[in-house]
This record gives sequence, C-alpha cells and structure tokens, in this order.
Amino acid sequence: MPNASARPKHGRRTRRRRREDPARNELVSSSLESAQQCLFNQDYGTAFVHYLLVLNLAPMFKDFARESFRFTLFKWTEELDSVGRIQELFDCYEQALELFPADEVILNSMGEHLFRMGFRDEAAGHFHKALKLRPDYPEARENFYRVANWLVERWHFLMLNDHGRNRKYQQAIQKAVQSGCNTVLDIGTGTGILGMCAKKAGAAEVYACELSKTMYELACEVLTANKMDDGIKIVHMKSLEMEVPKDIPQKVSLVVTETVDAGLFGEGIIESLIHAWHHLLLPPQVRAIYKHTQRTGNRT
Repeated sequence: MPNASARPKHGRRTRRRRREDPARNELVSSSLESAQQCLFNQDYGTAFVHYLLVLNLAPMFKDFARESFRFTLFKWTEELDSVGRIQELFDCYEQALELFPADEVILNSMGEHLFRMGFRDEAAGHFHKALKLRPDYPEARENFYRVANWLVERWHFLMLNDHGRNRKYQQAIQKAVQSGCNTVLDIGTGTGILGMCAKKAGAAEVYACELSKTMYELACEVLTANKMDDGIKIVHMKSLEMEVPKDIPQKVSLVVTETVDAGLFGEGIIESLIHAWHHLLLPPQVRAIYKHTQRTGNRT
C-alpha cells in the first residue's frame, strides 16, 4: 500500500505543473505574436528565434506555423550568407530539420546552400532525401541532376552506352556464376551495372560498395528502376573499410570491379584487390569446394 505521506507531495507536484501551464501558454502566445511582428519589421533573425521557442514548447503549432517558419528561415539564412556567417547559417538549418526532419522544402534549400559552397556530395544527399519524401518535387529533381552532372564524369555516360563492353562483362560474369561463384561483391559499383549483371546471371547473393555519395544515391535509383533493389545490397563506403560480418554477412566467391582509369592503376585497384583477397573473398580452396557443391548439388 502506498505511503500516505507521499500523496500530498504528488499532489503538490501535479498542482505545480498545472500552475506552470498557463505561464507556458502565455510565453508561447507572446512569442508567436513577437515572431509575427518581427516578420512585419523584417527582423528575420529575431523572428527565427521566437519561432524556435514556440515550436519547441508547443509542437502542436507546427502545421499552423510551417509556412511562416520556412519563410523566416530562408530570409534569415540569406542574410547570414550575405555577410559570410556560414556556420550560423548551417546551425539554423540543423535546428529547422530537428523540428521538421521530413520537410522536403527545407532539405532542398539546405542542399542549394551546400552546392553553392562546394559541398556537392552533401548537397546531392539532401536533394535525394527531398525526392524520397516527394518524388514529384521538380526543384529537388532539377537540383539533384544538376549536382550529378558536376560529380559524374562525362566519360561515364559513354562507357555505360558501350554495348560491346557491357556484353563482354555480362558474358564473363555469367560464366563465373554458372561455374559456381554464387556470392558476388561489386567494388566501386558506380551505377550498379556489374552487380546487376551478377544478379541477372543468377547469383544468389550480390553485394556492392560505392564511396561517392552521389554515385551511391544514383545506384540506388538505378536498382529501384530495374526492380533489383531487393536483390542487391549496396553500402556507402570504401571497400578497404569493409568488414565481414559487419558490412556484408559473409565472404564472397567472386569479386568484380572496374575501378580503373585511363592509366589503369589511378583509382587504387591494386590496393582494393589485395584487401578484398585477404578480407572479403573466400580462400581459393574453399571457393573450389563451393563451386563443386554448386555444380553437383552435394553437401560437404
């Protein structure tokens, strides 16, 4: 049975909370009025502070104040940008996204600032998030493809349209998979084409990694468009940092990659393959046994 002496204390705490509610409501109301007055006076920095206070104390006003809050945020960050107060600008966006984490307009606007300041990978990530939230958002789509044009080299498009090259890769990967290489890792997947070749060839498990944030996002879009997003797991990281089973659940029987440049070794392919050989690829004798069981259907 509860201690009777505890009851009055509980009651006092309850009454104290109730007495505080009117004060909080008054603060919210006065801050909301102040925010609107500051907007009228074009004092966007003070208005932004008032809106932060209101929306943190009274989240139920988010829908009501969303448009005004966005307008205030954009006007205030324009001022901060014009005087070079960049850290404060991004602090404001971070505070805004804490309140509205799924607001595609705020995400897109932050991406535009990031792009202008040279943070193109980060900008692409924000544009992509905005598109995920609202696929028909034209500004975010235009921005995403604009930043992709900066980050994806022109030769990449020519390479992807080289049908003879693609056919040779498909044939080689299909031959390896049919000989028993049933688990595949695509290093530096780019748009995901080699991973898709492996899946199309019948590989049971296909993994891929991509260091570039923009290319990772593009690869995810390509896999979704080709209905292979459930069959290929892509991780956004460098292959040299990958670990089993942390990043992929098992070592694989086949590694595919095209991390080569015009000089062959410029993209670190040797280092990547040495690391993959020791840490991500099954030992040769295990691969041989694995291939045999795949061909015969026997268990070892």
